Amino acid sequence: MAEPRVLSEAEVQEGLAALPGWELREGRLRRQFQFRTFLRAIAFVNSVAYLAESAGHHPDITINYNKVTIKLTTHAIGGLSENDFIIAAKIDDIYP
Repeated sequence: MAEPRVLSEAEVQEGLAALPGWELREGRLRRQFQFRTFLRAIAFVNSVAYLAESAGHHPDITINYNKVTIKLTTHAIGGLSENDFIIAAKIDDIYP
């Protein structure tokens, strides 16, 4: 498998266009998800954790009662890679 590479600004913008709800903030992909209850938020975080572990690509996750904020970057290369956009799309797929 090829090592990830930092995407160009044009590639990042193209990737963002395909991910409604995600934004670029401080060099990371970021999205906030809202749930009806705290337990639903936690269930979502657990699903994201299993997804991230299986992909070997771990987001930063913040939980504030019924809101979950996910931030993605490829720490090993110090920027955004294709892997960040792939995992963001997979996270969107599991959002109820």
